[in-house]
Amino acid sequence: MNIKQLVPILDWLPKYNSTQFKGDLSAGLTVGVMLIPQGMAYALLAGLPPQYGLYTAIVPLIVYAIFGTSRQLAVGPVAMVSLMTLEAIAPFAEVGSAAYISLAITLALMVGLIQFVLGIFRLGFLVNFLSHPVISGFTSAAAIIIGLSQLKHILGINLPRGLKVHEIIIQSVQSFDKINWISFGIGVGGIVLILLMKKISRAIPGPLIAVIFGILVVTLLGLTSDDIKIVGTIPNALPQLSIPNINGKIFGQLFTVAMTLALVGFMESIAVAKAIQAKHKDYKVDSNQELLALGMSSIFGSFFQSYPAAGGFGRTAVNDQAGAKTGIAGMISASMIMLTLLFLTPLFHNLPKAILGSIVMVAVSGLIDIKEVKYLWRSNKRDFSLLLVAFFATLTFDPVIGIEIGVILSLILVIFRTTRPHVAVLGNVPGTHFYRNIERFDNLIVKDEILIVRFDAQLYFANADYFKEKIEALVAEKGPQLKLIILNAESINNLDSSAVHALAELVRDLNTQGIEIAFTGVKGPVRDAMAKGGIIEVLKNDHFFMSVQEAVDCYELACLQSPKKKNNLDDYTLQTNV
Repeated sequence: MNIKQLVPILDWLPKYNSTQFKGDLSAGLTVGVMLIPQGMAYALLAGLPPQYGLYTAIVPLIVYAIFGTSRQLAVGPVAMVSLMTLEAIAPFAEVGSAAYISLAITLALMVGLIQFVLGIFRLGFLVNFLSHPVISGFTSAAAIIIGLSQLKHILGINLPRGLKVHEIIIQSVQSFDKINWISFGIGVGGIVLILLMKKISRAIPGPLIAVIFGILVVTLLGLTSDDIKIVGTIPNALPQLSIPNINGKIFGQLFTVAMTLALVGFMESIAVAKAIQAKHKDYKVDSNQELLALGMSSIFGSFFQSYPAAGGFGRTAVNDQAGAKTGIAGMISASMIMLTLLFLTPLFHNLPKAILGSIVMVAVSGLIDIKEVKYLWRSNKRDFSLLLVAFFATLTFDPVIGIEIGVILSLILVIFRTTRPHVAVLGNVPGTHFYRNIERFDNLIVKDEILIVRFDAQLYFANADYFKEKIEALVAEKGPQLKLIILNAESINNLDSSAVHALAELVRDLNTQGIEIAFTGVKGPVRDAMAKGGIIEVLKNDHFFMSVQEAVDCYELACLQSPKKKNNLDDYTLQTNV
């Protein structure tokens, strides 16, 4: 791997031009304006003071622009990761306290280190264990949790942290007489404004318009913190360089959730990065380099007081639509955040928290995937069930446990499918040399004395017994007229020692019943395994064919000879057991 692969900015920066800068400037300013209210809103969602959302939108953005392979991905605070940060740290410290903030920063370091190590060892494929139904169910449930968690800001009521979805709804209804109607009006007004701006044009920064609306209402009406909850004073300074709290005990307590956050953050980032890259032909997104880039973003960010960051769906889409051509757009957005922290934070003193709640609500509403539910209901009931399990597990417990349950179930299904793979009995298509599954095609020619079987998976220890039992059942079903089994091995791409033993037993058992066995379409690696196991030596090459039709023709010409006539099967058994 050359230096340009490790540091992609060295590849595109020397070719940078004024046309690209115009697009980057427009996109950088647009996303920067969008990030200011979003960053504060997501920090609040994570249980942190608003400025920490802005801190998370500076260093991670700059670092990713240097090391990332996507030219448009907008890294920073995101709703899903913010919620999971809250759920992970709240059991160990009071939300918003100095200890809580310290843990959030340490969590960013841990997430970054895990992603970096996964990238070093090129383990980007691990995200594949987060199947699409699991992600869809988890994301939809998390979006509902996030949205409902903002009711306390919209309604202006106090709701204890940690309430389940149904408890939030019940307590909100029970607190009807305590609703702060000013807060409610501002919150609803913010939602309407954001949706209206989005409908007019996605280029209009709806969240910023809502922020201006909220600040104007509070200022013009002379409202105070006694009338409505406001953001209050935000430190007028850049994040300071500081070393995160590196503690073995803390690392042990947070490792599981850090691993989950690392995978979820990477999954969210790589999904949107690849979706955007598909529109561009001048670069490619590398999954393992993305792990390294995201990991370094969180690692360096943690030294400048940021909590875990990831690539955001909405911001990345806006970044692309606004004309972003390179990572310079992200650097411009980060510069805007720095200018805001240095000079503009007093302007946000009167910002109602209800507006931040409305920004979060609108942002996550698009994550509820009704279309996927309908699609899976029609096309795949098993995946539909997996989606429902992930959805209700996330709602019932919490996002971290929900996605862990979903991943475990996905792995169980993978194991189940490989231990019980598809097995097809084939018949001849009349007038051709083609053979197809008798359960899917009508009017196929099936001869009583020949059984043609196709095993659609690798043959290994987990399914070897199933394979043998399935063949035995089919043999019994055929009855005494069966003289030949043809195993179509085109779909078998691997054999382990357990599979070789299973084949050895099958050959011996069939031989004692006077039944021949032939193999067709055997791949090189599979043939090598059979040779090392002695199967080819016993059967000889005249039991191996390129196609099913060749095996059938050979049987009809009586050119197949029983292994028993050519070799001692006891010797073969000894050989395979060595």
